[in-house]
Amino acid sequence: MTSGDTVAPPKSPRRGAASPDGGDVPASPPIPPRLLTDLIDAAVRDHGGRTAIDFLGRTWRYAEIGAMVDRAAAGLQAMGVGPGVRFGLCLPNTPYFVVLYFAALRCGATIVNFNPLYVEHELKHQIRDSGTTVMAVIDVASIHAKIAAIAQESGLEKIIVCPMTEILPPLLSILYRLFKRGEIARPPRDGRHVTFADILAGGDGFRPVPIDPDDVAVLQYTGGTTGVPKGAMLTHANLTANSRQMILHVAGTKAGDPARQDRIMGVLPMFHVFALTTVLNFSIDTAALMILLPRFELKQFLKTAKRTRPTKLLAVPTMLTAINKAAAERPIHFDDLDFCVSGGAPLPFDVRAEFERLTGARVVEGYGLSETSPILTCNPCEGEVKDNSAGPAFPGTIIEIRSLEDPHQLMPVGQRGEVCARGPQVMKGYWNKPEETAKVFVDGAIRTGDVGYLDEDGYLFLVDRIKDVIICGGYNVYPRVIEEALYEHPAVLEAVVIGVADAYRGQAPKAFVVLRPGQQASIDDLSEFLKTRVSKIEMPREIEIRTSLPKTLIGKLSKKELVAEEARKASPAS
Repeated sequence: MTSGDTVAPPKSPRRGAASPDGGDVPASPPIPPRLLTDLIDAAVRDHGGRTAIDFLGRTWRYAEIGAMVDRAAAGLQAMGVGPGVRFGLCLPNTPYFVVLYFAALRCGATIVNFNPLYVEHELKHQIRDSGTTVMAVIDVASIHAKIAAIAQESGLEKIIVCPMTEILPPLLSILYRLFKRGEIARPPRDGRHVTFADILAGGDGFRPVPIDPDDVAVLQYTGGTTGVPKGAMLTHANLTANSRQMILHVAGTKAGDPARQDRIMGVLPMFHVFALTTVLNFSIDTAALMILLPRFELKQFLKTAKRTRPTKLLAVPTMLTAINKAAAERPIHFDDLDFCVSGGAPLPFDVRAEFERLTGARVVEGYGLSETSPILTCNPCEGEVKDNSAGPAFPGTIIEIRSLEDPHQLMPVGQRGEVCARGPQVMKGYWNKPEETAKVFVDGAIRTGDVGYLDEDGYLFLVDRIKDVIICGGYNVYPRVIEEALYEHPAVLEAVVIGVADAYRGQAPKAFVVLRPGQQASIDDLSEFLKTRVSKIEMPREIEIRTSLPKTLIGKLSKKELVAEEARKASPAS
């Protein structure tokens, strides 16, 4: 047992779908444990001639990607990457992410996903907490500079620099060098930095290492009610199970026809677990074409959709809202789209209906957590989709509704409680946090922290959130992170952050601040102060300075009055 193998939950039964009363339900097809590297091996073996990746118009076949994975694995192994090593990926969606993901896993390392938009103190915390010693980073100067600045103090031994110009189509590569010259990082020539080319050329041959499906493959960082990030230990078996569950979910439909090659639009960032499973792992598992874009930029996205005609789109509601608005001004090209899966945040009914009207493709909403690889439920690709429902359980998954007062008590159909789940996709536990792991499981089921109910057909309806997390354009934003940053300002006495309705992002942070007596700070001052301490997605949409904030009887700051106040403001009747 490694230091990260904390208290693990009991083995979950691989049966059934939704079980409102906790009883047995019809068995699903078996989901055998696999290694993530089995996915790329099978795709290369059976479909080596297929196009695997389209990145801004440049393409790679599965045979080429497989060869790069093998060479990179040999180079990483020669550099010391192996079992027990935590390998960081701080990359946008690029071929580098795909190759280094599978290469490091082949070496027996554990992947740690990093958001390139994180600010330095967020990156530093995650590097230290995970024990990451090797990090791959794109050669964008603003991103590389953050990693290089904290490398020494955070314990990073190697930084693998991945040049953008080397993966662009020839003309784009020339233009990038000409017009983005100032944005290209120039890493120092030292013992810490190596290039991706060095990795490909650095091995003398790969020596296989023993890997078990129950080994931790990915540390996916999430947050809890306190906002303190925790590393969810997702095993090879967890992540391959969720991919297999996706395949079973679409089996028997037009979208599940194994005779054709899917074209999957990969614009959601793969460092986020939703895209890691639905874009990367699922695409490789089905030998689909991954259409990768480094970020969601509407004009580029629509141009790419016209050129590639995707058959599947994985999205968050913010993206669908932007596409709907664009369709009023220009043609959109989703004629070949089988369906769109929306996740990451609640999907407004009008956004779903408008997208379906424009494209003729069904939008199905799913639900899950970082801790569950992530999908737990999803509406069917064919058959009944119930409005405002997150759908029935994924194959092999059991959804339980447990009493908010007594979590050992299962609630009957139609009654609200905490949503809990069992299934082969449920994490092993939190990295180096046995107490947190014990808290998040009850009777072997994972507690989601969300309130919901199951109807008579086993469809899950989410009612409220126990956690304070703000879901902002599909990203989790934790109020405490912003509050603590505000408290660093010398003029701030008290700070509270809540989520408020946002027409574009679903929710956005709003901060309420009380200044210290005799101190002065404007809203612009506070905004400028926060820019170096929180990421763009965490920046409050609004900061309101008040003379006092609501408190409980024992003097603790209270959010519920502010939430109610903002809800009244947003109400059409107000």
